[in-house]
Amino acid sequence: MKTIKKQILSRLACVAFTLVSSITYAQNTNPETTTQRDGFIFEFVVGGGIISIEDSAGIQTFDKSQGTFVFPNLKFGYMLNEKLALTASLPGNIYEFQDNDRNFGAFIPSVQYWIKDRWWIHGGIGLAIDSPALYDIKDDVNDNWNFGAAVMASSGYEIYKKKNFALNVQSKLVLGNVSLGGNADRDAVIFNIGLGFSWL
Repeated sequence: MKTIKKQILSRLACVAFTLVSSITYAQNTNPETTTQRDGFIFEFVVGGGIISIEDSAGIQTFDKSQGTFVFPNLKFGYMLNEKLALTASLPGNIYEFQDNDRNFGAFIPSVQYWIKDRWWIHGGIGLAIDSPALYDIKDDVNDNWNFGAAVMASSGYEIYKKKNFALNVQSKLVLGNVSLGGNADRDAVIFNIGLGFSWL
């Protein structure tokens, strides 16, 4: 239990450091807005990170983390005004479980808010989905789909903008829990860093 708490604290410290770094980097001496944001937005992200999985059966624990690549990681939404958008986010990460590839992802209704002209924060709560990777489905071995709850928080900084296109660097934290049936469950802690391609 102490090891789990230490790992969670170290990850939260990493997220806090990333956010503080973003705040420092995102200071803008020009208060004027350089982008007109309206209508629908779409974003996909490429990147990687780490995932820690623990299940109540004790097969995997938070003591071991895996490197992961982001797939899929999509965002759809609509701008309510120049700074606020309602979005649906689809974070997802591939991980290995008993020699099979699986995807721990989510469908998260969320909000995105631009604190500065280029710096935004994003978060929400929704449905966690633990499923086989689409390329590694095996009947009666790796074909189970599990559902639960997930919460997500992310922050990003737009390093390039032209008309309605923006390229951003972002970090994302996802905490999820799914039911495996038979009073068993699986928890996940995911931290990603990626490059986002946005149209807004």
